Amino acid sequence: MTVFHRNETREPLPAHLKGGVIAIGNFDGLHRGHQSVLTRALEIARARGVPALVLTFEPHPRTVFRPESPVFRITPAPLKARILEALGFNAVIEYPFDREFSQRSPDDFIHGILKDWLGASEVVTGVDFHFGKGREGGPAFLMDAGQKYGFGVTLIDAYRDENADVVSSSRIRAQLKNGEVSEAAAQLGYHYTVEAEIIGGEKLGRQLGFPTANMQLPPEVELASGIYAVRFRLQNGTLHDAVASYGRRPTVTENGAPLLETYVFDFSGDLYGQVCSVSFFGYLRPELKFDGLDPLVAQIKRDEEEATALLSGVQPLGELDRLLCFS
Repeated sequence: MTVFHRNETREPLPAHLKGGVIAIGNFDGLHRGHQSVLTRALEIARARGVPALVLTFEPHPRTVFRPESPVFRITPAPLKARILEALGFNAVIEYPFDREFSQRSPDDFIHGILKDWLGASEVVTGVDFHFGKGREGGPAFLMDAGQKYGFGVTLIDAYRDENADVVSSSRIRAQLKNGEVSEAAAQLGYHYTVEAEIIGGEKLGRQLGFPTANMQLPPEVELASGIYAVRFRLQNGTLHDAVASYGRRPTVTENGAPLLETYVFDFSGDLYGQVCSVSFFGYLRPELKFDGLDPLVAQIKRDEEEATALLSGVQPLGELDRLLCFS
């Protein structure tokens, strides 16, 4: 799959990707609501024998307008692209979003990007999609433009869960902040996953007999501190059950930066420098401060047992979850 980054979006689109079906949105989290848009785009593209592309925006608009409070990204751009590839898209366009872009008129967005650059044959998006200066472009504007410029428009209603509540990225962020990873997985349609490079740590876990793979997550991540049952994917693609701790390690340090430390079952080897992923299946307990290392070791053993039991019974939530977290 081709990913077009900031600089590449100023170059002509390759001819074999023009005339495709374009799914438009921020798609942070690629949750079940987003998947309803994306699945429809794929269906139309396959029926017509044309490319399926995703047009998204980097960085997230909220981060541009409120740089002092960057948004907690559920799926940063590299992970988002990997998931979209798994879904079957031919290309992802990460269009540069800045204040200058936000001031473009709706017609300029449609004419300059959708018509001239992408040559869109169909645009698929949610009914709440707005674009252009002051969010002046909306569904009616988009449909009128489609008639004017010769592309179809498919609008997808908001996706609701079994309780008729709208599935949204903000709702999922709140669940992750509270450690509700199982609830978040139900909204996402897959288990929440992070990717990062494995870095060196204080090697205390190795001394205790529980060596960990350590990741520094972006500072805007608002995952609840605590212990989780997880699946760990190595850079070579192999999966291992594991238990992970996220937080400041109060038994070891008073003011440590938040760190994700994963004890990977049935594995030994050097992972430093590899980009690996961790998928969260269950919240086991909050982060605690222990009176010495012996009680900490005893608790880690109990955490390992609990995580093993939890992970032994998990089943994929769907095909996407199977691809990301089970195979």
